[in-house]
Amino acid sequence: MKVLVTGAYGQLGNSLKEISVQFPDLSIILTDYDSLDITDRSAVVSYLDSIRPDFLINCAAYTAVDKAESDLDAAFRLNALGPENLAIGCRQFGTRLVHISTDYVFDGRKNTPYSEEDIPNPQSVYGNTKLDGERLVLKQVPESIIIRTSWLYSIYGNNFVKTMIRLGRERDNLKVVFDQTGTPTNADDLAMAILQIISRSSMDNYGWKPGIYHFSNLGVCSWYDFAIEIHKMAGIFCKVTPVLSSEFQSVAQRPAYSVLDKSKFQATFGIDIPYWRDSLLKCIHLIQK
Repeated sequence: MKVLVTGAYGQLGNSLKEISVQFPDLSIILTDYDSLDITDRSAVVSYLDSIRPDFLINCAAYTAVDKAESDLDAAFRLNALGPENLAIGCRQFGTRLVHISTDYVFDGRKNTPYSEEDIPNPQSVYGNTKLDGERLVLKQVPESIIIRTSWLYSIYGNNFVKTMIRLGRERDNLKVVFDQTGTPTNADDLAMAILQIISRSSMDNYGWKPGIYHFSNLGVCSWYDFAIEIHKMAGIFCKVTPVLSSEFQSVAQRPAYSVLDKSKFQATFGIDIPYWRDSLLKCIHLIQK
C-alpha cells in the first residue's frame, strides 16, 4: 500500500519515516514544501494523480503559534486551505486521508480531559486555522481520520525537550510555566499508532474508522513538571523555577488545560498508548546517543 506523507521533514514526518521500516506492507512516499506546495490546488491534484497513493498522512502545518497572530494569511493557507486541497485530491482519487490537528482547538477552561464531543473554542489564530482545516477536510472527505495531538516532541527539529536539555546545560537557572497543564506526545508513538491504523485498515475488528480522535501519551503534567523530568532523566543539574504564564507575555493565548481524553482512540483501534514518562525516557536516550 502506498502512503504519501506531506510535511515529511517535520517531527512527525521524520518519525513516520523511521517507524515505517517496521511495516513492510507499506511503501512510504515523503514530500515537503519544495516537492509539493499543498496550498496550490492544481499542483496537489496533479501530484496525487501521478502517485495515486492509497493513504495520505498530512503532517504539514504552520506551527509558529505566536507568529501566526500577525501572519493570518499564511497560517490559514497552510493550516486550512492546504488540507482542503489535499482532501479534494483524495476524494478525486479515492485516497484515504489522515489529517493531524491540535489541542489548541480548545479554550483550556475545563479541568477534566477534553473528549472529541467537547465543543472547540480556539483562542489563537493558530488554533482557529487548525479548526478551519478540520472542518474543510471533513466537508470534502467525511471518511477522513483526524487526530488531535498535543505537546509533540521527538529527536528531530526544535521542540521543548531538546530546548530544555540545551538550556539546562547552558544556564544555572531557568523559569518554566506551571499554570499550563497537558500531556506530552512522543512523535514516535503517534507515528506508530497512525501506521498501525493504516496497516490494519482492511481488518474487520478495527479497520478504517473515520472520525475525529484524540491522541497523546498517557498521564498529565505542567510544562514545569515536564522540564523537571527532562533534566532528571538527562542528568542535568539546573535550578528550574515555576512561574505564571503572564511572566512571559506571549503574543498568542495558550490553553491553560489541554489534556486530551484518549479513550475513544483506544476503544476504536485497540492500540496501547504509553505513559508520558516512559516515552520521554526513550527519547532522551536516543538524543544522548
